[in-house]
Amino acid sequence: MFGNKQNFTILREFDIQQRQEDDITRVSTVLSITRVASSILLRHFNWSVSKVHDAWFADEDRVRKTVGLLEEPIVRLPNARELTCGICFDTFPRDSIKSAACGHPFCSTCWEGYISTSINDGPGCLMLRCPDPSCGAAVGQDMINSLASNEDKEKYCRYLLRSYIEDSKKTKWCPAPGCEYAVNFEAGNGNYDVICFCSYGFCWNCTEEAHRPVDCGTVAKWILKNSAESENMNWILANSKPCPKCKRPIEKNQGCMHMTCTPPCKFEFCWLCLGAWADHGERTGGFYACNRYEVAKQEGVYDEAERRREMAKNSLERYTHYYERWASNQSVYIIFSLLSLCNCNSVTRNYFENLVRALENGLSDVDSNGACSKTSTKNVGGSSKGRGGRGKGTTRAGGSSKSADDTLYWSCEQCTYANVKSATRCEMCNQQRR
Repeated sequence: MFGNKQNFTILREFDIQQRQEDDITRVSTVLSITRVASSILLRHFNWSVSKVHDAWFADEDRVRKTVGLLEEPIVRLPNARELTCGICFDTFPRDSIKSAACGHPFCSTCWEGYISTSINDGPGCLMLRCPDPSCGAAVGQDMINSLASNEDKEKYCRYLLRSYIEDSKKTKWCPAPGCEYAVNFEAGNGNYDVICFCSYGFCWNCTEEAHRPVDCGTVAKWILKNSAESENMNWILANSKPCPKCKRPIEKNQGCMHMTCTPPCKFEFCWLCLGAWADHGERTGGFYACNRYEVAKQEGVYDEAERRREMAKNSLERYTHYYERWASNQSVYIIFSLLSLCNCNSVTRNYFENLVRALENGLSDVDSNGACSKTSTKNVGGSSKGRGGRGKGTTRAGGSSKSADDTLYWSCEQCTYANVKSATRCEMCNQQRR
């Protein structure tokens, strides 16, 4: 299943920390900035050293403004013994007032509360800005270390380490439960199979269990349809829409048509037409309407999407039928069900049909092309004379033969339900057998 040439590297926590520190050092050395500033830049550019260099040398001022790295403070503090906090408005000695690069003064207590709340809210604390609503100055790890509690500092470091893997396009965490290893993948021969140190094998492209030769799209549909209850799936189809960027289902339960996907996607779009919100405004109907959607709807643009949604609802019973057989005997029915649900070419279909026969026969004889040998086909397709004297027990390896499934079941022409051979009507839709 897995190729001989390994195009991936398994990373332990120490390896991740070392790579992260090396990238920070490279940026700090080349751009002649502090390590704290380098870390802020790298987080903004998804830990891509090349992107940081390209953007910085193309327009340094623009990059500084975007990420909040100010060269000069915005506010000049007066030379006084006491200063007023910009949050609680109490007066404190000068050494109790702290500020970011912008110079906005806040007391240590307010800073600690602001930082603690941000860290406990999640990974968004990695892009922390000045508490002043009108200021975009970045708050670096140096201020976190000087003002946060030990528990909060540990959380912040954990978020920082995880962001190195989760924000990068070349690295992912192993999806096995409890595994703390990450995988660095180098695109090469099109083989996405990965084996972690924990012995778990998965597909790099979709992070599901290794599933070659079935494509990721088919596996995703199969898992989605069969892992959820029918009622839940009907609700998702009727009440949610996929994010145009990351495809995660999103529910709109109130408010305007301006939608924002959850981190790390954060894509902003219109709920009605699913177009980028940057292209919307008063000219397109404002926040509670969309002229583009209404025009496209009248032209029939969305008819196909609605039709597909209705068809998906009607096909849930069919998926449930195959899932029950897949769950009871995965080795045979997962392949047979995928074959029944997908539009396969003749080569792929023959491969799976022969492999199913071999699996039902206990994998007695399977050649390198997935075809059953002469002995295997004979046992499945025919009955020997010694057991009843009827029929011939020999069948050519390349010829046609009835499988065990054809012998024990008949498939309904209307709903494809597999009924027992003795049934005269379909148990699912009550259709008369033809």
